[in-house]
Amino acid sequence: MTDIQELIEYALSISDTDGCIVLVEERTEANLRWANNDLTTNGQMTSRSFTVISIIDGPDGSSPGVESRSITTAAEIDQLVADSAAAARSAGPAEDSAPLIAPYPNEDGWDGPPSVTGIEVFHAFAQSLGQALGEARAVDLLLYGFAEHVLTTTYLASSTGLRRRWDQPTGRLELNGKSRDLTRSAWAGVPTRDFSDVDIIALVAGLSQRLEWAKRKIDLPAGRYETILPPTAVADLMVNAYWTASARDAAEGRNVYAASNGRIRVGERLSPLPLTLRSDPAAAGLQCAPFVATRSSGSEESLFDNGLPLAATDWITDGVLSNLMSNRSWSAQHDGEPRPPIDNLTLDGGGTATLDDLIASTKRGLLLTCLWYIREVDPQTLLLTGLTRDGVYLIEDGKVVGAVNNYRFNESPVDMLSRITEVGASVPTLPREWGDYFTRTAMPPVRVSDFNMSTVSQAK
Repeated sequence: MTDIQELIEYALSISDTDGCIVLVEERTEANLRWANNDLTTNGQMTSRSFTVISIIDGPDGSSPGVESRSITTAAEIDQLVADSAAAARSAGPAEDSAPLIAPYPNEDGWDGPPSVTGIEVFHAFAQSLGQALGEARAVDLLLYGFAEHVLTTTYLASSTGLRRRWDQPTGRLELNGKSRDLTRSAWAGVPTRDFSDVDIIALVAGLSQRLEWAKRKIDLPAGRYETILPPTAVADLMVNAYWTASARDAAEGRNVYAASNGRIRVGERLSPLPLTLRSDPAAAGLQCAPFVATRSSGSEESLFDNGLPLAATDWITDGVLSNLMSNRSWSAQHDGEPRPPIDNLTLDGGGTATLDDLIASTKRGLLLTCLWYIREVDPQTLLLTGLTRDGVYLIEDGKVVGAVNNYRFNESPVDMLSRITEVGASVPTLPREWGDYFTRTAMPPVRVSDFNMSTVSQAK
């Protein structure tokens, strides 16, 4: 097979449009799955996505054409480049058109082969998994779950001479523990870069404790409860707040960050606590691509921005909304700096308490495990609805006294920021709802004074 760099250079060389960007993703994946205390499957996969973005300049702006396929040989590239150029010629000028990013110094190691993963990434983890499955059998605990590791190498090249490359490892473990009669269930999930830091024995111990709590059932009505949210639930809510943080949408009155008269809420205090919501490509353990690499345009990022360097950005600083996402074109029109999305997110409030500490200091309240089936109800308030899952517990006098029924919740994560009364220490966590798309988060456990459990749910 021809080296990927040769295929990329060939695609650029035969392009006859005013500009051309080639974006390639080489992906390898390994996974393990188990059910009912037995390993069921393991596998490895390899894939490639080859995208050509052709640009045709005109008096009213530039027109892009985008075509993506799985490509292995130079012979397949001719048609791909031709189809991309044809798409550009049939398209109208793009409102986000801008000059392509010029080359700049970087140390990406462009010439190297793509990085790969394989089943060997689970070598040490698999031994611990075997131990955990054996211990579960001995105590009538049923374990279900999967471990997945993906390594994606992204190559980005432009007719301007820009060359960038990024190797992204992405791993996650999701684990369900169930009682033998299947009436009690608990979930745990963790993100990882290489599985060297996954302690499945400790995770199983946590599941066992929660299944023990669930032996006592307590029915409680819907209502607003003081609620402790673990880091995974906080992550799901904050990712929603982040994904909708478009400066353009705010200026046009279409999201929760809009103020009156076409203004936006940047500079407004959202929380009385010193909460900082931040993205940083170089965040330790959460490293992600330090440049824009996209196949599509939107209000937050643009095809024309491919290769734009990304810098650490505060979205909320000490409780105050400080920045919203925007592409280069929109920012230039509004005298601002472009702030495209970054593939990680952290929330920190300076706290040091653990989840157990927050439980111990609770007079009476609820402890969530995780949220799921989250859907947006109202974009202008970012009201979300969804369900609790795999364990909601009642805390009394600092101790968990039993499991309560599940609920449908209705909450806006932006409004919730103003009602957080205590913040613990931030830790890497896996959003359960968004774990397929966004794994690199670090969040604290938090105490919310009146989390809205709107109705009782029959979900198990």
